[in-house]
Amino acid sequence: MPESPKTYEKIAFVASEHADAESAAKRLIKRYGNSEPGDADAIVALGGDGLMLQTLHTHMSNHTPIYGMHCGSVGFLMNEYNEDGLHERLAAAKVNVIHPLRMQATGMDGTSHEALAINEVSLFRASYQAAKLKISVDGKMRMEELICDGVLVSTPAGSTAYNLSAYGPILPINAQLLALTPISPFRPRRWRGALLPNEAKVHMEVLEAEKRPVNAVADHTEFRNVLQVEVEEDPSINLHMMFDSDHALDERILAEQFLY
Repeated sequence: MPESPKTYEKIAFVASEHADAESAAKRLIKRYGNSEPGDADAIVALGGDGLMLQTLHTHMSNHTPIYGMHCGSVGFLMNEYNEDGLHERLAAAKVNVIHPLRMQATGMDGTSHEALAINEVSLFRASYQAAKLKISVDGKMRMEELICDGVLVSTPAGSTAYNLSAYGPILPINAQLLALTPISPFRPRRWRGALLPNEAKVHMEVLEAEKRPVNAVADHTEFRNVLQVEVEEDPSINLHMMFDSDHALDERILAEQFLY
């Protein structure tokens, strides 16, 4: 027998600190009620892309699908704001499953750090001097020395964010790929990065770390003065993002490639 369509009767609302988002939350809670996120059928995030990422991180372990409505500045990951027919919109929404990146970093003092990233893991120079990095993929050295402001590893979901600003490629949301993109490369000047299979493990070693310190960032979690960083997708974590069928994320990512 075919499965019954999913219903979303219990909704949890979260809002950014923006005044418009907070007032929208009050109106929606009065109209639809407000469940605890752990008991909800769906979480509705009211704000911009920053809130969407924060909500995905906060509720990463409870597998509750998250539906964003735009009440902020940047809203690429959000649906259009509309207070009507929310139960029906949730039931008709398309769900995209994404997997975060897991970053493991070693500091200059020998300490180990771990963090998850939904958009990207980035390495940045932390002084006036350019960073020097050595890059290996799946245990094979691919670049002896990259002199740059930094480098990032992006998921498809994050490929239209900082990765795109660094002239990295836009990846379809369901592509089994990661983007490895340099940030202001000096040598080799013409290298524009690489597309990697999503199973790849990327190892980045900081050369001359005392002279040229580097920080590592997984979305909004930063570790200073790192010696080496490993990045790989964590397929054991499923994040469920909901989009209106006429405003689907895969269509918006495709359309983004034709903007000029």
